[in-house]
Amino acid sequence: MKNWKNAFVFVCLAMVTAAPKIQAQKDPGPRPGPAGAGGPYPTLNTNELFFFTQSLARFQEIDSVSGAIEAGSGLGPTYNGNSCSVCHSQPAVGGSSPGLTSPQNPVPNPQVALAALDNATNSVPAFIVSNGPVREARFIKKADGTTDGGVHDLYTIAGRTDAPGCRLAQPPFTRELAAGNVIFRIPTPLFGLGLVENTPDATLRKNLYSTESARNRLGIGGVFNTSANDGTITRFGWKAQNKSLLMFAGEAYNVEIGTSNELFPNQRAAVPGCVFDATPEDSTNIVNPNGGGTNGTASEMSSDIVNFAAFARLSAPPVPAPSTLSTQNGAQVFNRIGCALCHSPSLTTAASIYTGMSSVTYHPFSDFALHHMGPRLADGIIQGAAAADQFRTAPLWGAGQRLFFLHDGRASDLIEAILDHASGSTDCRSVPPSSSEANCASEANGVIQNFKTLTPTQMQDLLNFLRSL
Repeated sequence: MKNWKNAFVFVCLAMVTAAPKIQAQKDPGPRPGPAGAGGPYPTLNTNELFFFTQSLARFQEIDSVSGAIEAGSGLGPTYNGNSCSVCHSQPAVGGSSPGLTSPQNPVPNPQVALAALDNATNSVPAFIVSNGPVREARFIKKADGTTDGGVHDLYTIAGRTDAPGCRLAQPPFTRELAAGNVIFRIPTPLFGLGLVENTPDATLRKNLYSTESARNRLGIGGVFNTSANDGTITRFGWKAQNKSLLMFAGEAYNVEIGTSNELFPNQRAAVPGCVFDATPEDSTNIVNPNGGGTNGTASEMSSDIVNFAAFARLSAPPVPAPSTLSTQNGAQVFNRIGCALCHSPSLTTAASIYTGMSSVTYHPFSDFALHHMGPRLADGIIQGAAAADQFRTAPLWGAGQRLFFLHDGRASDLIEAILDHASGSTDCRSVPPSSSEANCASEANGVIQNFKTLTPTQMQDLLNFLRSL
């Protein structure tokens, strides 16, 4: 981005400028009833199912600094949560952000109470509220004006009972918010990601190329983020910055909870007086932690991050609601106006070592490619091949029970989220990340124009379809 300050001001103005309102239709809201997700893949064998169950328990483990208070260890020195399930819990463990309280969704944002847990002396940042999404914060620029882009955790272990002597201050969020230098991310759901991980690059490329003519007619591009090491497609995270579920888990454990591990072995914010554990804090177990000796199950002997990745890899995809005439019509509208050109309804896996997961056609409603989304959604962060306004197409499976939408959780209403896809006027589909302009046209502009021409009934059918997923 040539002028990040001007660009960020533009983004902030776009965020606070209300998108055009469409009053005749209504987002039905999160689907009530049992969670349509959170369980194991239905065809797992006995051993695989046991591994999933044990990994789910590890995923919910609560960490303290050295294991003296809560059972787990490795928290801090800085952190956004003390368990994976703090962030991934809606509508079940492994999902996205909780926080929008209602009779159907009674869980407030757990990051609020986390600030003072175990006598910690943190202040709750202004952007963390009980009825809002779980968030991580990133700074676009460092104090010297160079690119930052990294996560600045909400809290530190200063004052905690199990961190005597630590005096690490929180980041200066108030100052950086005033400077327009803070952007947010909310958790991405983990359900069914073993299918995504085992989808061949060739399948993803073929899927993208199959719609090239139709995409071009609507001004839609699409490129893949790739690994700098081997050139293969990366597909996890808001900008598809992570190659594998193991990498996704290792990075999150280190960044969000502060736990060093075998993928990220160095402690973040390792300031004097705030480091209490040898590193890496999470590692492969040489001795069975549940009974001594060197023998144990695969889940017992594996590190936390291997278990976290296995939980996501072996989980079932979200189950949609039963079809109705309205949702059937909505699916047709979804395809006709061009939504399916990025939110691909179907992909197919390769041969898998896991029972029943080979050659499976699944329905993520994503092409897992990067698309320019314009200044309204641009966050100023470059990750790999993803420019400041580019994001991976968010999978829509499970959207029916989500509370928050878009990368920063700004929308809890589907109409608002849809309209926020449109902005900008400059065609930036071929512009490299380093020179991406602030006014890049969203590749969704043509689709949103089609959306605005729908009749009230068609629009409501589309909303009902999305909430059925």
